[in-house]
Amino acid sequence: MQYFTIQAKSHREAITRMKTEYGENAKILTYRNIRIGGFLGFFGKEGVEVTGYVGGGEQPKHSLEDNKIKILEAAKKEQTLNYILREIKELKQNVHLPQSVGGGAMHPSLEKLRALLEENDFSTAYTAELIERAGKAFTFSELDQFQRVSDTVVDWIADDIPSVPAAVNVRTPRIFTVVGPTGVGKTTTIAKLAALYGIESDRRPAQKVRIVTIDSYRIGAKKQIEIYGEIMRIPVSAAETKDDLKKLIALYSDADLILIDTIGKSHRDFKRLAEMQELLDGVGAGQEVHLAVSASTKTRDLEEIFKQFEPFGYTQVIVTKLDETYQIGNILSVVKDKRKPVSFITDGQKVPQDIAEATPLRLLLQLEGFRINRELLEKRFTEKVKALA
Repeated sequence: MQYFTIQAKSHREAITRMKTEYGENAKILTYRNIRIGGFLGFFGKEGVEVTGYVGGGEQPKHSLEDNKIKILEAAKKEQTLNYILREIKELKQNVHLPQSVGGGAMHPSLEKLRALLEENDFSTAYTAELIERAGKAFTFSELDQFQRVSDTVVDWIADDIPSVPAAVNVRTPRIFTVVGPTGVGKTTTIAKLAALYGIESDRRPAQKVRIVTIDSYRIGAKKQIEIYGEIMRIPVSAAETKDDLKKLIALYSDADLILIDTIGKSHRDFKRLAEMQELLDGVGAGQEVHLAVSASTKTRDLEEIFKQFEPFGYTQVIVTKLDETYQIGNILSVVKDKRKPVSFITDGQKVPQDIAEATPLRLLLQLEGFRINRELLEKRFTEKVKALA
């Protein structure tokens, strides 16, 4: 096996020379920035140095000590003792090579990974975090195995998805309050939740469900939810004041679940949001507040929505209109940043079919261009749930 060292002005030039002089089987062992020329360390120009080997198609599996010996052998004829010791010290301290290369370029696998993350609409900050982590986790040679890098990044994203906490000291009746900006489909989501819990299925027996709407601003909102209620034979009531809401909560004390449909207003309409917050005080302690957001909302707008609805004390997120977008990175970025788990997802207008309890795997399956190993991830999340129980 032949070992070589190449110095050049840039990474591109070094790679070109390596391929030209040593052929396609040439592989990189180490990469470092250096200064070329000058006098006594002055006036030199920035450059790069690549140390590598020429062998068969498979990458040799050398230990750290083996690599040290090979570098020594390759460098004996042209390097001073001090330089060799410095090279070995760098190798020992930097077993995992940097993600970027000379001139600010990035390894092709990291460039491809960044493009994939951007296509899936991950936030700029989360994308940068994942790229930096991959650059540190893999050696330069390992980065050549893009599928391995991509699979590992999917695992990291999976680990970053917050888990829905186990229900503790749930009040009776259980109260779901759904808040969120206008246009995300809160009323339809309430109807789907009513059907999910109020109609018997193979998964669960029918519960005693009641619906309360406080949306008196939107024309037809009360009528829409009443129609759903009539079809499902679930009582629907309206509350316009905090006292009205208190009375209805007391009236429905024998129910298993009370669903509260709220005012659909812009997250920038601070006056209406304050009024709604005051009205919801009539529910009392123990309500479970879910923030409904559309999957097609831009990342920056999602961040603003999460922020503006924080005073309502939401603990979980319902992602609606999943069928209207191919990207899910925006949602994954914001729930990771805010540490808010996704409780339900909806992906159509049909009641009750188009709603399901959210799972990390279901969210990951929305990713475009990534390979999703269902069996492995299902096992991973099952073990994670058991550990949290």
